[in-house]
Amino acid sequence: MKQVTNKTLWIFAVGQFGWSLLSGIVASWLVFYYTKADGFAVETTFITQGAVFLGLTIIGVITAFGRVFDAVTDPIIAGKSDNCHHKNGRRMPFMKFAAIPFGIATILVFFSPVNSESWVNNIFLFVALLLFYLFMTIYCTPYNALIPELGKTQKDRVNLSTFISFTYIAGASLAYLIPNLASFLEGGLGKVWSVRIAISIFAIIAIVCMLIPTIFIKEKEYINAEPCKTPAFKSLLATFKNKQFRRFVYSDVIYFFAVTLFQTGLAYYETVLMGLPETYSFLLMVIMTVCSLLLYPVINKLVPKLGKKKIIIFGFFFYAFVFCLTTVCGLFGIDGIIWGIVIAVLAGVPMAVLGILPQAVVADISEVDAIETKEKREGMFFAARTFAMKLGQAISMLVFTSVAIIGSVDGFETELGLRITAIIATVTCLLGAVLFFFYNEKDVMKKIKEANDAQAVSSETVDEVEDERA
Repeated sequence: MKQVTNKTLWIFAVGQFGWSLLSGIVASWLVFYYTKADGFAVETTFITQGAVFLGLTIIGVITAFGRVFDAVTDPIIAGKSDNCHHKNGRRMPFMKFAAIPFGIATILVFFSPVNSESWVNNIFLFVALLLFYLFMTIYCTPYNALIPELGKTQKDRVNLSTFISFTYIAGASLAYLIPNLASFLEGGLGKVWSVRIAISIFAIIAIVCMLIPTIFIKEKEYINAEPCKTPAFKSLLATFKNKQFRRFVYSDVIYFFAVTLFQTGLAYYETVLMGLPETYSFLLMVIMTVCSLLLYPVINKLVPKLGKKKIIIFGFFFYAFVFCLTTVCGLFGIDGIIWGIVIAVLAGVPMAVLGILPQAVVADISEVDAIETKEKREGMFFAARTFAMKLGQAISMLVFTSVAIIGSVDGFETELGLRITAIIATVTCLLGAVLFFFYNEKDVMKKIKEANDAQAVSSETVDEVEDERA
């Protein structure tokens, strides 16, 4: 097997840039595009507005169902990937197949066939979003499974988590440039089509980036793994039986519930609470990204000294502080841009921590499980994480779209509703921090060390026997 180099890891990380760009487009702009009547793209409303049943909105139900569908398909794709016998490996064939349809589905999410509010658009968005999540799963689940397989040592694992965290933030940040590019294109196209063309341009860039790892990394040259024979849902149940993984995933569900509330509401916090135009989104995201990147070397140096657990808990508490601050942004006579910059700078701290380390924690847990069960199910561990994570995100989308319209008379978001969403995000993030205290990092790392020591002794014994024979 070839040794993994940082060059290989960076090539792999380019794929993360591609899929995070597509994910960022939908996560950041979908709700804003379809619900804010005076927003950057909407000259008219395309789907049914306001609460339709028990305080739920059409956009909330569609996005929540999409996330549930996404969560259910994760273990199915993970099982097929873990059990794949393709000549080019267990992961890359799935990624290569999904890249182009993933980009096309992202574009379709923002294309409504009827140029007015219509049930036809409701159905079209529902189908397009299901396709988006399906192809995202087919690409991302095998992609994530490669993290522990390529990162064979703790150093490689942390480096890889750092690289993909960088490209993830870069992709998500570029998604915030949609209003700026659309504004540039608007002259001859109009608002709606300028946004659609801008999204199409970014989708093409994303497709190219997602294909790069599948072209330049030969999976079989770096990884020699036997396909897992356990059926998908039996493997999923076995994964959730892992005590340390359950402790991790409880906090992870809560974290993504809180972050999804914040990410979905970010454009609203800026435009409604801070009074800024939506074109400021990219500027503030760049500030957040730069602050986050500056902390990457610090985090990498602190991990060997403090461990991942303490730093992750710190990230939870710091995020809660940022969410709490968001609940009062736009008040006290402070200019909106000042609020935006302060929140962007502070959010860069937990973004760095929780962008790098949770992936490495899952890789650690999956390695210990492989040691104990003699079965390599990396794909299922990452799928199980995203399965639980997306359930949290689905609930979050329902909560945001319902809570954000509290006090509304026209079905659109209100200042009161948006501040309440930030309060909910604060409380749930604190709960996530408390839950992560139960994760036993010392036990996990001890088992990895014992296995590595035993392997080293075994290798030395083999070398001694061969020397004696010689």
